[in-house]
Amino acid sequence: MTAAPTYVDELRAAARHFSRHLAGRPHLGRRRFLTTTGAAAALAFSVNLPATGTAAAAELDARRITENPFTLGVASGDPLPDSVLLWTRLAPRPYETGGGLPTGTRAAVTWELAHDERFTRGVRRGSVIAHPEYAHTVHVEVGALAPGRPYFYRFRAGDWTSPVGRTRTAPPPGAHNTHLSLAAVSCQAYPDGYFTAHRHLAREDVDVVFHLGDYIYEYPVPSTAADRGYPVGTLPDVFNHETVTLEDYRLRYALYKADADLQAAHAAHPFVVTWDDHETEDNYADDIPQNGVPPEEFLIRRAAAYRAYWENQPLRTPQRPTGPDMRLYRRLRFGRLAQFDVLDTRQYRSDQAYGDGWQLPGPLVDDPARTLTGATQERWLIDGWRGSHARWNVLPQQVMFAERRNLTTPAYKLSMDAWDGYRASRQRVLAGAAAAGVDNLLVLTGDVHVAFAMDIKADHRDPGSRTVGTEIVTTSISSGRNGADKPANHATLMQANPHMKFYNGRRGYVKVTLGLDSARADFRTVSAVTTPGAPLATAASFVTEAGRPGLTPA
Repeated sequence: MTAAPTYVDELRAAARHFSRHLAGRPHLGRRRFLTTTGAAAALAFSVNLPATGTAAAAELDARRITENPFTLGVASGDPLPDSVLLWTRLAPRPYETGGGLPTGTRAAVTWELAHDERFTRGVRRGSVIAHPEYAHTVHVEVGALAPGRPYFYRFRAGDWTSPVGRTRTAPPPGAHNTHLSLAAVSCQAYPDGYFTAHRHLAREDVDVVFHLGDYIYEYPVPSTAADRGYPVGTLPDVFNHETVTLEDYRLRYALYKADADLQAAHAAHPFVVTWDDHETEDNYADDIPQNGVPPEEFLIRRAAAYRAYWENQPLRTPQRPTGPDMRLYRRLRFGRLAQFDVLDTRQYRSDQAYGDGWQLPGPLVDDPARTLTGATQERWLIDGWRGSHARWNVLPQQVMFAERRNLTTPAYKLSMDAWDGYRASRQRVLAGAAAAGVDNLLVLTGDVHVAFAMDIKADHRDPGSRTVGTEIVTTSISSGRNGADKPANHATLMQANPHMKFYNGRRGYVKVTLGLDSARADFRTVSAVTTPGAPLATAASFVTEAGRPGLTPA
Protein backbone atom coordinates (compact mmCIF):
# COMPACT_ATOMS: atom_id res chain seq x y z
CA MET A 1 0.00 0.00 0.00
CA THR A 2 1.32 3.45 -0.90
CA ALA A 3 1.57 5.78 2.07
CA ALA A 4 -0.51 8.94 1.99
CA PRO A 5 1.55 12.01 1.09
CA THR A 6 2.74 14.03 4.06
CA TYR A 7 2.63 17.80 4.31
CA VAL A 8 6.31 17.98 3.42
CA ASP A 9 5.69 15.77 0.36
CA GLU A 10 2.96 18.18 -0.76
CA LEU A 11 5.19 21.17 -0.03
CA ARG A 12 8.01 19.77 -2.16
CA ALA A 13 5.66 18.84 -4.99
CA ALA A 14 4.24 22.35 -4.97
CA ALA A 15 7.75 23.82 -4.93
CA ARG A 16 8.67 21.79 -8.02
CA HIS A 17 5.47 23.02 -9.65
CA PHE A 18 6.39 26.63 -8.80
CA SER A 19 9.94 26.18 -10.11
CA ARG A 20 8.72 24.97 -13.51
CA HIS A 21 6.42 27.97 -13.84
CA LEU A 22 9.02 30.46 -12.63
CA ALA A 23 12.02 29.39 -14.70
CA GLY A 24 13.74 32.55 -15.88
CA ARG A 25 11.38 34.92 -14.07
CA PRO A 26 12.59 37.87 -11.96
CA HIS A 27 13.35 37.42 -8.27
CA LEU A 28 10.02 38.81 -7.08
CA GLY A 29 8.07 36.62 -9.47
CA ARG A 30 8.42 33.66 -7.11
CA ARG A 31 6.86 35.56 -4.24
CA ARG A 32 4.04 37.01 -6.34
CA PHE A 33 3.26 33.59 -7.79
CA LEU A 34 3.12 31.99 -4.37
CA THR A 35 0.90 34.72 -2.99
CA THR A 36 -1.65 34.79 -5.80
CA THR A 37 -2.09 31.23 -7.04
CA GLY A 38 -4.63 28.72 -5.87
CA ALA A 39 -1.80 26.20 -5.57
CA ALA A 40 -0.40 28.00 -2.55
CA ALA A 41 -3.78 28.18 -0.82
CA ALA A 42 -4.32 24.49 -1.53
CA LEU A 43 -1.30 23.69 0.62
CA ALA A 44 -3.71 24.16 3.50
CA PHE A 45 -1.68 26.12 5.99
CA SER A 46 -4.81 28.23 6.48
CA VAL A 47 -3.84 31.31 4.53
CA ASN A 48 -7.55 31.85 3.78
CA LEU A 49 -8.94 34.77 5.75
CA PRO A 50 -12.04 34.78 7.94
CA ALA A 51 -13.81 36.94 5.37
CA THR A 52 -13.97 33.90 3.11
CA GLY A 53 -13.94 31.17 5.73
CA THR A 54 -16.45 32.35 8.33
CA ALA A 55 -19.49 30.93 6.59
CA ALA A 56 -18.08 27.44 7.00
CA ALA A 57 -17.07 27.94 10.64
CA ALA A 58 -19.66 26.90 13.18
CA GLU A 59 -20.25 29.18 16.15
CA LEU A 60 -19.05 27.63 19.38
CA ASP A 61 -21.13 28.33 22.45
CA ALA A 62 -18.35 29.65 24.70
CA ARG A 63 -20.32 28.54 27.75
CA ARG A 64 -19.47 24.98 26.75
CA ILE A 65 -15.72 25.55 27.13
CA THR A 66 -14.92 23.41 30.15
CA GLU A 67 -11.21 24.21 30.51
CA ASN A 68 -9.46 27.55 30.94
CA PRO A 69 -9.00 28.93 27.39
CA PHE A 70 -6.59 31.69 28.47
CA THR A 71 -3.59 29.43 29.08
CA LEU A 72 -1.36 31.66 26.91
CA GLY A 73 -2.03 34.87 28.78
CA VAL A 74 -2.63 38.34 27.42
CA ALA A 75 -0.51 41.01 25.75
CA SER A 76 -0.63 44.54 24.38
CA GLY A 77 1.53 46.29 21.85
CA ASP A 78 2.43 49.18 19.53
CA PRO A 79 1.05 51.97 21.75
CA LEU A 80 -0.22 55.08 20.00
CA PRO A 81 -1.34 58.32 21.67
CA ASP A 82 -5.03 57.45 21.28
CA SER A 83 -4.99 53.68 20.85
CA VAL A 84 -3.78 50.38 22.24
CA LEU A 85 -3.64 46.91 20.68
CA LEU A 86 -4.82 44.03 22.88
CA TRP A 87 -4.07 40.34 22.23
CA THR A 88 -5.03 36.93 23.51
CA ARG A 89 -5.51 33.41 22.16
CA LEU A 90 -8.05 30.77 23.11
CA ALA A 91 -6.23 27.49 23.76
CA PRO A 92 -7.63 25.31 26.57
CA ARG A 93 -5.12 22.59 25.60
CA PRO A 94 -2.27 24.59 24.08
CA TYR A 95 -0.01 21.62 23.27
CA GLU A 96 -2.59 20.10 20.94
CA THR A 97 -3.31 20.94 17.31
CA GLY A 98 -6.08 23.52 17.29
CA GLY A 99 -5.47 24.41 20.92
CA GLY A 100 -8.14 22.04 22.18
CA LEU A 101 -11.13 23.78 20.63
CA PRO A 102 -13.45 21.90 18.26
CA THR A 103 -12.08 21.90 14.71
CA GLY A 104 -13.34 24.70 12.49
CA THR A 105 -15.31 26.53 15.16
CA ARG A 106 -15.28 30.22 15.97
CA ALA A 107 -15.92 31.69 19.39
CA ALA A 108 -17.06 35.06 20.74
CA VAL A 109 -14.68 36.82 23.12
CA THR A 110 -15.53 39.95 25.10
CA TRP A 111 -12.93 42.48 26.17
CA GLU A 112 -12.84 45.26 28.73
CA LEU A 113 -10.60 48.28 29.25
CA ALA A 114 -10.59 50.22 32.52
CA HIS A 115 -8.73 52.85 34.48
CA ASP A 116 -8.24 50.55 37.44
CA GLU A 117 -7.22 46.96 38.04
CA ARG A 118 -10.60 46.06 39.59
CA PHE A 119 -12.50 47.42 36.56
CA THR A 120 -14.73 49.66 38.64
CA ARG A 121 -14.01 52.58 36.30
CA GLY A 122 -14.63 51.15 32.86
CA VAL A 123 -13.46 52.88 29.70
CA ARG A 124 -14.39 50.63 26.77
CA ARG A 125 -15.77 47.17 26.23
CA GLY A 126 -16.77 45.10 23.23
CA SER A 127 -16.92 41.71 21.58
CA VAL A 128 -14.78 40.11 18.90
CA ILE A 129 -14.71 36.74 17.14
CA ALA A 130 -11.79 34.35 17.62
CA HIS A 131 -11.51 32.74 14.18
CA PRO A 132 -10.11 29.26 13.54
CA GLU A 133 -8.27 30.66 10.50
CA TYR A 134 -6.20 32.74 12.94
CA ALA A 135 -5.75 29.90 15.46
CA HIS A 136 -8.36 31.58 17.68
CA THR A 137 -6.10 34.56 18.29
CA VAL A 138 -7.67 37.94 19.01
CA HIS A 139 -6.29 41.35 18.02
CA VAL A 140 -8.37 44.27 19.35
CA GLU A 141 -7.49 47.84 18.40
CA VAL A 142 -9.08 50.10 21.00
CA GLY A 143 -9.23 53.77 19.99
CA ALA A 144 -10.43 57.14 21.31
CA LEU A 145 -8.24 56.88 24.41
CA ALA A 146 -6.41 59.53 26.41
CA PRO A 147 -2.69 59.86 25.63
CA GLY A 148 0.14 59.08 28.00
CA ARG A 149 -1.76 57.12 30.62
CA PRO A 150 -2.03 53.51 31.86
CA TYR A 151 -5.03 51.25 31.30
CA PHE A 152 -6.02 47.78 32.48
CA TYR A 153 -7.62 45.14 30.27
CA ARG A 154 -8.99 41.60 30.32
CA PHE A 155 -10.93 39.14 28.17
CA ARG A 156 -13.86 36.78 28.79
CA ALA A 157 -14.98 33.65 26.96
CA GLY A 158 -18.02 31.88 28.40
CA ASP A 159 -17.50 31.56 32.13
CA TRP A 160 -13.75 32.11 31.90
CA THR A 161 -11.87 35.37 32.56
CA SER A 162 -8.31 36.03 31.43
CA PRO A 163 -5.52 37.41 33.61
CA VAL A 164 -5.51 41.21 33.86
CA GLY A 165 -3.03 43.10 31.72
CA ARG A 166 -1.69 46.62 32.09
CA THR A 167 -0.88 48.78 29.09
CA ARG A 168 -0.16 52.43 28.34
CA THR A 169 -0.81 54.86 25.53
CA ALA A 170 1.98 56.97 24.05
CA PRO A 171 2.30 60.67 24.88
CA PRO A 172 0.34 63.10 22.67
CA PRO A 173 1.88 64.16 19.35
CA GLY A 174 4.17 67.13 19.80
CA ALA A 175 4.25 66.77 23.58
CA HIS A 176 7.33 68.23 25.24
CA ASN A 177 7.76 65.17 27.43
CA THR A 178 10.98 64.92 29.41
CA HIS A 179 11.18 61.27 30.47
CA LEU A 180 10.70 57.85 28.87
CA SER A 181 11.82 54.47 30.12
CA LEU A 182 12.02 51.32 28.02
CA ALA A 183 13.48 47.84 28.14
CA ALA A 184 15.08 45.88 25.31
CA VAL A 185 14.99 42.07 25.25
CA SER A 186 16.03 39.39 22.77
CA CYS A 187 16.72 35.71 22.17
CA GLN A 188 14.73 33.41 24.43
CA ALA A 189 15.56 29.80 23.56
CA TYR A 190 13.14 27.71 25.64
CA PRO A 191 15.39 24.65 26.14
CA ASP A 192 18.42 26.77 27.11
CA GLY A 193 16.93 27.86 30.42
CA TYR A 194 14.20 29.61 32.32
CA PHE A 195 12.80 33.02 31.41
CA THR A 196 13.65 34.40 34.86
CA ALA A 197 14.70 37.73 33.37
CA HIS A 198 11.14 38.25 32.10
CA ARG A 199 9.82 37.80 35.65
CA HIS A 200 12.16 40.56 36.83
CA LEU A 201 11.24 42.70 33.84
CA ALA A 202 7.57 42.46 34.81
CA ARG A 203 8.46 44.33 38.02
CA GLU A 204 10.39 47.12 36.27
CA ASP A 205 8.88 50.57 35.91
CA VAL A 206 9.08 50.98 32.13
CA ASP A 207 6.73 52.52 29.59
CA VAL A 208 7.33 50.01 26.81
CA VAL A 209 9.37 46.88 25.99
CA PHE A 210 11.11 46.32 22.66
CA HIS A 211 11.57 42.67 21.70
CA LEU A 212 14.37 42.60 19.13
CA GLY A 213 13.96 39.09 17.78
CA ASP A 214 14.35 35.35 18.27
CA TYR A 215 11.10 35.18 20.22
CA ILE A 216 10.99 31.46 19.42
CA TYR A 217 13.56 29.00 18.07
CA GLU A 218 12.80 26.53 15.32
CA TYR A 219 14.99 23.72 16.67
CA PRO A 220 13.61 20.54 18.29
CA VAL A 221 12.68 20.71 21.98
CA PRO A 222 12.92 17.37 23.84
CA SER A 223 10.42 16.30 26.48
CA THR A 224 12.85 17.37 29.22
CA ALA A 225 13.23 20.86 27.73
CA ALA A 226 17.01 20.19 27.85
CA ASP A 227 18.61 22.65 30.28
CA ARG A 228 15.32 23.29 32.04
CA GLY A 229 15.64 19.73 33.27
CA TYR A 230 11.97 18.71 33.24
CA PRO A 231 11.17 15.06 34.11
CA VAL A 232 11.29 12.81 31.03
CA GLY A 233 7.97 12.92 29.19
CA THR A 234 6.90 16.36 30.44
CA LEU A 235 6.60 17.87 26.97
CA PRO A 236 4.84 16.01 24.13
CA ASP A 237 6.67 14.80 21.04
CA VAL A 238 5.03 17.51 18.89
CA PHE A 239 7.89 19.81 19.90
CA ASN A 240 10.76 17.40 19.27
CA HIS A 241 11.31 18.30 15.63
CA GLU A 242 12.15 21.45 13.69
CA THR A 243 9.28 23.78 12.84
CA VAL A 244 8.30 23.71 9.16
CA THR A 245 4.51 23.88 8.83
CA LEU A 246 2.05 26.47 10.06
CA GLU A 247 0.84 24.09 12.76
CA ASP A 248 4.46 23.52 13.86
CA TYR A 249 4.97 27.25 14.34
CA ARG A 250 1.64 27.71 16.09
CA LEU A 251 2.49 24.95 18.55
CA ARG A 252 5.93 26.41 19.16
CA TYR A 253 4.42 29.78 20.07
CA ALA A 254 2.04 27.96 22.40
CA LEU A 255 4.99 26.33 24.16
CA TYR A 256 6.73 29.66 24.68
CA LYS A 257 3.65 31.67 25.58
CA ALA A 258 2.61 29.11 28.17
CA ASP A 259 5.69 30.16 30.16
CA ALA A 260 4.54 32.03 33.28
CA ASP A 261 7.51 34.42 33.34
CA LEU A 262 6.98 35.52 29.74
CA GLN A 263 3.26 35.92 30.42
CA ALA A 264 4.06 38.17 33.39
CA ALA A 265 6.20 40.51 31.28
CA HIS A 266 3.54 40.76 28.57
CA ALA A 267 0.81 41.43 31.12
CA ALA A 268 2.86 44.18 32.79
CA HIS A 269 3.97 46.22 29.77
CA PRO A 270 3.09 46.95 26.13
CA PHE A 271 5.54 45.27 23.74
CA VAL A 272 6.87 46.45 20.38
CA VAL A 273 8.13 43.38 18.55
CA THR A 274 10.32 42.69 15.56
CA TRP A 275 11.76 39.39 14.40
CA ASP A 276 15.23 38.16 13.64
CA ASP A 277 15.92 34.79 12.02
CA HIS A 278 14.85 31.98 14.36
CA GLU A 279 11.18 32.90 14.09
CA THR A 280 11.57 31.33 10.63
CA GLU A 281 15.00 29.68 10.17
CA ASP A 282 18.53 30.42 11.36
CA ASN A 283 20.38 33.05 9.30
CA TYR A 284 18.02 33.09 6.34
CA ALA A 285 18.31 36.03 3.96
CA ASP A 286 15.18 37.14 2.08
CA ASP A 287 14.10 34.03 0.13
CA ILE A 288 17.44 32.25 0.59
CA PRO A 289 17.35 29.59 3.34
CA GLN A 290 20.24 28.19 5.29
CA ASN A 291 19.38 24.56 4.61
CA GLY A 292 19.70 24.70 0.82
CA VAL A 293 16.12 23.93 -0.20
CA PRO A 294 14.80 25.72 -3.31
CA PRO A 295 13.58 29.29 -2.66
CA GLU A 296 10.08 28.29 -3.79
CA GLU A 297 9.92 25.70 -1.04
CA PHE A 298 11.42 28.04 1.54
CA LEU A 299 8.90 30.78 0.76
CA ILE A 300 6.10 28.38 1.67
CA ARG A 301 7.77 27.80 5.01
CA ARG A 302 8.33 31.53 5.40
CA ALA A 303 4.65 32.19 4.75
CA ALA A 304 3.76 29.77 7.54
CA ALA A 305 6.28 31.33 9.92
CA TYR A 306 5.16 34.90 9.19
CA ARG A 307 1.51 33.94 9.57
CA ALA A 308 2.10 32.34 12.97
CA TYR A 309 4.23 35.32 14.07
CA TRP A 310 1.44 37.80 13.37
CA GLU A 311 -1.16 35.57 14.95
CA ASN A 312 0.77 35.24 18.19
CA GLN A 313 2.07 38.78 18.65
CA PRO A 314 0.34 42.03 19.67
CA LEU A 315 0.54 43.49 16.16
CA ARG A 316 -1.90 45.72 14.33
CA THR A 317 -3.76 45.05 11.08
CA PRO A 318 -1.18 46.75 8.77
CA GLN A 319 1.33 44.10 9.84
CA ARG A 320 -0.90 41.18 8.84
CA PRO A 321 1.04 39.14 6.24
CA THR A 322 0.10 38.29 2.70
CA GLY A 323 1.59 34.92 1.83
CA PRO A 324 5.36 35.11 2.45
CA ASP A 325 5.39 38.92 2.74
CA MET A 326 4.83 40.99 5.86
CA ARG A 327 5.66 44.64 6.41
CA LEU A 328 7.08 44.65 9.92
CA TYR A 329 9.12 47.86 9.79
CA ARG A 330 7.15 50.74 11.26
CA ARG A 331 7.48 54.02 13.15
CA LEU A 332 6.29 54.98 16.62
CA ARG A 333 6.57 58.44 18.20
CA PHE A 334 6.56 59.23 21.91
CA GLY A 335 5.97 62.98 21.93
CA ARG A 336 8.98 65.08 20.96
CA LEU A 337 11.33 63.06 23.14
CA ALA A 338 11.73 59.92 21.03
CA GLN A 339 11.03 58.52 17.59
CA PHE A 340 11.37 54.76 17.17
CA ASP A 341 12.05 53.37 13.69
CA VAL A 342 11.62 49.62 14.05
CA LEU A 343 13.60 47.73 11.40
CA ASP A 344 13.35 44.35 9.68
CA THR A 345 16.84 43.22 8.68
CA ARG A 346 15.86 39.71 7.49
CA GLN A 347 13.12 39.90 4.89
CA TYR A 348 14.83 42.13 2.33
CA ARG A 349 18.56 41.54 2.81
CA SER A 350 21.09 40.36 0.25
CA ASP A 351 22.58 36.95 0.89
CA GLN A 352 25.41 36.92 3.40
CA ALA A 353 28.84 37.39 1.81
CA TYR A 354 31.51 34.69 1.62
CA GLY A 355 29.28 31.89 2.81
CA ASP A 356 28.13 33.61 6.04
CA GLY A 357 29.76 33.29 9.47
CA TRP A 358 32.95 35.07 10.55
CA GLN A 359 35.08 35.87 7.50
CA LEU A 360 37.92 38.12 6.40
CA PRO A 361 36.29 41.26 4.95
CA GLY A 362 36.60 41.42 1.18
CA PRO A 363 35.17 43.58 -1.63
CA LEU A 364 31.66 42.15 -1.27
CA VAL A 365 31.09 43.77 2.13
CA ASP A 366 31.62 47.19 0.50
CA ASP A 367 29.53 46.45 -2.60
CA PRO A 368 26.89 49.23 -2.81
CA ALA A 369 24.52 46.84 -4.59
CA ARG A 370 24.23 44.72 -1.45
CA THR A 371 21.76 45.73 1.25
CA LEU A 372 20.68 44.69 4.72
CA THR A 373 17.37 46.57 4.71
CA GLY A 374 16.31 46.64 1.07
CA ALA A 375 16.08 49.91 -0.85
CA THR A 376 12.46 50.68 0.09
CA GLN A 377 13.00 50.29 3.84
CA GLU A 378 16.23 52.27 3.65
CA ARG A 379 14.45 55.21 1.95
CA TRP A 380 11.61 54.98 4.49
CA LEU A 381 14.11 55.17 7.35
CA ILE A 382 16.05 58.15 6.03
CA ASP A 383 12.89 60.02 4.96
CA GLY A 384 11.52 59.47 8.47
CA TRP A 385 14.63 61.02 9.98
CA ARG A 386 14.22 64.06 7.75
CA GLY A 387 10.77 64.60 9.22
CA SER A 388 11.74 63.87 12.81
CA HIS A 389 11.51 66.49 15.54
CA ALA A 390 12.49 64.04 18.28
CA ARG A 391 15.27 64.60 20.77
CA TRP A 392 16.31 60.94 20.45
CA ASN A 393 16.05 58.93 17.24
CA VAL A 394 16.05 55.31 18.31
CA LEU A 395 16.59 52.38 15.96
CA PRO A 396 15.29 49.09 17.41
CA GLN A 397 16.71 46.36 15.15
CA GLN A 398 18.28 42.93 15.16
CA VAL A 399 21.98 42.51 14.37
CA MET A 400 25.20 44.26 15.45
CA PHE A 401 25.46 47.73 13.92
CA ALA A 402 28.89 48.94 15.04
CA GLU A 403 32.02 47.16 13.86
CA ARG A 404 33.07 44.13 15.89
CA ARG A 405 36.51 42.68 15.05
CA ASN A 406 37.34 39.24 16.44
CA LEU A 407 41.14 39.77 16.67
CA THR A 408 43.63 42.52 17.40
CA THR A 409 45.74 41.57 14.34
CA PRO A 410 45.39 43.07 10.84
CA ALA A 411 43.92 39.72 9.69
CA TYR A 412 40.73 40.14 11.70
CA LYS A 413 37.37 38.66 10.78
CA LEU A 414 33.88 40.18 10.85
CA SER A 415 30.42 38.67 11.13
CA MET A 416 28.91 38.43 7.67
CA ASP A 417 25.42 38.20 9.19
CA ALA A 418 25.70 41.62 10.89
CA TRP A 419 26.01 45.15 9.47
CA ASP A 420 29.76 44.44 9.20
CA GLY A 421 28.92 42.20 6.26
CA TYR A 422 27.02 45.08 4.61
CA ARG A 423 29.31 48.04 5.21
CA ALA A 424 28.06 50.05 2.22
CA SER A 425 24.53 49.65 3.53
CA ARG A 426 25.63 50.89 6.97
CA GLN A 427 27.43 53.89 5.50
CA ARG A 428 24.32 54.90 3.53
CA VAL A 429 22.27 54.79 6.73
CA LEU A 430 24.84 56.83 8.65
CA ALA A 431 25.11 59.33 5.80
CA GLY A 432 21.31 59.61 5.78
CA ALA A 433 21.28 60.29 9.51
CA ALA A 434 23.94 62.98 9.13
CA ALA A 435 22.13 64.63 6.21
CA ALA A 436 18.88 64.63 8.22
CA GLY A 437 20.61 66.32 11.15
CA VAL A 438 20.15 63.41 13.56
CA ASP A 439 22.27 64.41 16.56
CA ASN A 440 21.21 61.72 19.01
CA LEU A 441 21.16 58.36 17.26
CA LEU A 442 20.59 55.39 19.55
CA VAL A 443 20.63 51.86 18.10
CA LEU A 444 19.06 49.00 20.08
CA THR A 445 20.30 45.53 19.11
CA GLY A 446 19.80 41.88 20.05
CA ASP A 447 20.91 38.62 18.38
CA VAL A 448 24.38 37.96 19.87
CA HIS A 449 23.45 36.59 23.35
CA VAL A 450 25.79 39.01 25.12
CA ALA A 451 25.57 42.64 26.20
CA PHE A 452 27.65 45.40 24.59
CA ALA A 453 27.83 49.17 24.97
CA MET A 454 29.35 50.66 21.81
CA ASP A 455 30.19 54.04 20.34
CA ILE A 456 29.22 54.24 16.67
CA LYS A 457 32.02 55.78 14.62
CA ALA A 458 31.75 57.73 11.38
CA ASP A 459 34.37 55.35 9.97
CA HIS A 460 35.00 52.25 12.05
CA ARG A 461 38.24 51.59 10.19
CA ASP A 462 39.56 54.82 11.71
CA PRO A 463 39.29 54.64 15.53
CA GLY A 464 39.95 58.37 15.69
CA SER A 465 36.96 59.26 13.52
CA ARG A 466 34.00 61.12 14.95
CA THR A 467 31.53 59.34 17.24
CA VAL A 468 28.09 59.69 15.63
CA GLY A 469 25.84 57.57 17.80
CA THR A 470 25.42 54.92 20.46
CA GLU A 471 24.62 51.23 20.22
CA ILE A 472 23.13 49.38 23.18
CA VAL A 473 23.13 45.60 22.70
CA THR A 474 20.93 43.57 25.00
CA THR A 475 21.99 40.10 26.02
CA SER A 476 19.66 37.11 25.65
CA ILE A 477 16.83 36.16 27.97
CA SER A 478 18.05 32.54 27.99
CA SER A 479 19.86 31.66 24.74
CA GLY A 480 23.38 30.42 25.38
CA ARG A 481 22.51 29.10 28.84
CA ASN A 482 24.05 30.73 31.93
CA GLY A 483 26.94 32.59 30.33
CA ALA A 484 29.70 34.42 32.19
CA ASP A 485 30.48 37.99 33.19
CA LYS A 486 33.66 37.86 31.11
CA PRO A 487 33.52 35.37 28.22
CA ALA A 488 36.78 33.78 27.05
CA ASN A 489 37.28 36.39 24.31
CA HIS A 490 36.50 39.37 26.57
CA ALA A 491 40.01 40.88 26.65
CA THR A 492 40.56 40.31 22.92
CA LEU A 493 37.32 41.98 21.83
CA MET A 494 37.75 44.93 24.16
CA GLN A 495 41.26 45.53 22.82
CA ALA A 496 40.35 44.93 19.17
CA ASN A 497 37.43 47.37 19.33
CA PRO A 498 38.33 50.61 21.14
CA HIS A 499 34.76 51.89 20.64
CA MET A 500 33.49 48.94 22.73
CA LYS A 501 32.91 50.27 26.23
CA PHE A 502 31.30 47.23 27.86
CA TYR A 503 31.00 43.50 27.24
CA ASN A 504 29.17 41.01 29.48
CA GLY A 505 28.02 37.45 28.80
CA ARG A 506 25.31 36.88 31.41
CA ARG A 507 21.59 36.64 30.58
CA GLY A 508 19.08 39.42 31.17
CA TYR A 509 17.93 42.64 29.50
CA VAL A 510 18.75 46.32 29.33
CA LYS A 511 16.72 49.22 30.70
CA VAL A 512 17.12 52.53 28.89
CA THR A 513 15.97 55.84 30.34
CA LEU A 514 15.67 58.79 27.97
CA GLY A 515 15.72 62.38 29.21
CA LEU A 516 16.22 65.77 27.61
CA ASP A 517 19.88 65.92 28.58
CA SER A 518 21.01 62.31 28.47
CA ALA A 519 20.19 58.65 27.92
CA ARG A 520 21.09 56.03 30.51
CA ALA A 521 21.48 52.28 29.93
CA ASP A 522 21.33 49.88 32.88
CA PHE A 523 22.42 46.35 32.01
CA ARG A 524 20.38 43.92 34.14
CA THR A 525 21.66 40.36 34.49
CA VAL A 526 20.70 37.15 36.27
CA SER A 527 23.25 34.75 37.74
CA ALA A 528 21.78 31.64 36.08
CA VAL A 529 18.94 30.51 33.83
CA THR A 530 19.30 26.74 34.20
CA THR A 531 17.60 26.98 37.59
CA PRO A 532 14.52 29.16 38.12
CA GLY A 533 14.37 32.21 40.34
CA ALA A 534 17.90 33.60 40.05
CA PRO A 535 18.36 37.10 41.51
CA LEU A 536 18.76 40.21 39.39
CA ALA A 537 21.80 42.48 39.41
CA THR A 538 22.91 45.58 37.51
CA ALA A 539 26.16 44.63 35.78
CA ALA A 540 26.95 48.17 34.58
CA SER A 541 25.37 51.51 33.73
CA PHE A 542 26.36 53.99 31.03
CA VAL A 543 25.27 57.46 29.98
CA THR A 544 25.43 59.34 26.69
CA GLU A 545 24.74 63.07 26.67
CA ALA A 546 22.36 64.69 24.21
CA GLY A 547 24.33 66.44 21.48
CA ARG A 548 27.60 64.78 22.59
CA PRO A 549 27.64 61.16 21.37
CA GLY A 550 29.86 58.83 23.33
CA LEU A 551 29.34 56.54 26.30
CA THR A 552 30.68 57.12 29.79
CA PRO A 553 30.14 55.00 32.93
CA ALA A 554 27.24 56.25 35.02
